[in-house]
Amino acid sequence: ILVVALFPVYWMMAASVKPDNQIFAIPPVWVFQPTFEHYRHVLADLGMASALLHSLGVGLATTALAIVLGVPAGYAIGRFRFKGRRDVWFWFISNYMMIPVILIIPYFLIARTLHLINSPLMLVLAYQTFAVPLVVWLTADQFGSIPKALDEAAMMDGAGEVMIFFRIMVPLAVPGIAVAAILSMIFSWNELLYAMILTPSDETRTAPVTALSFLGGYAIPWGDLMAA
Repeated sequence: ILVVALFPVYWMMAASVKPDNQIFAIPPVWVFQPTFEHYRHVLADLGMASALLHSLGVGLATTALAIVLGVPAGYAIGRFRFKGRRDVWFWFISNYMMIPVILIIPYFLIARTLHLINSPLMLVLAYQTFAVPLVVWLTADQFGSIPKALDEAAMMDGAGEVMIFFRIMVPLAVPGIAVAAILSMIFSWNELLYAMILTPSDETRTAPVTALSFLGGYAIPWGDLMAA
């Protein structure tokens, strides 16, 4: 099972360092002289280096904003009982389950009206659609698992809600926050649809969009694509 699961990864890595005439050779070429020409080509000539930087910047900004917005919301949902709590919880989860293609036309119209087409800021804001619900979902369970006795002890010592949140709850919830941040970064890095529509120019493309641009109508540069 492990061999079957890892073979596509091996093929991708092998194709990225094989000469073009050996990638689909029959019989397969198992022993070959590796070449890093594909990597040089995609990084120096096809714009992948700048695309990687764009993806990194958008992913980090998306993750940071999602943590700032989502962690307090997760804390409120996980620690307090208030009217409409279940409705708020369901609203966050339903946003996370929303299909991106439903939102792409409204997002495009908003971006065009605000002159944010080809702006990384628009991507960061659009990605909050799935990043914030993910953070809320994971951190609410994390905060909810912390014993209530800690709140009571802190209040007896004179701590207010803000101090309890920052000095006690957040440090104890770091594992859940870290998981939420990692997943937000991964999903932001991999996202294709919003990035393809909202940042179509070569100067602002993210890495997935740049890799997709390698697919031509008559020939596919598999070596370059696998290196990307």
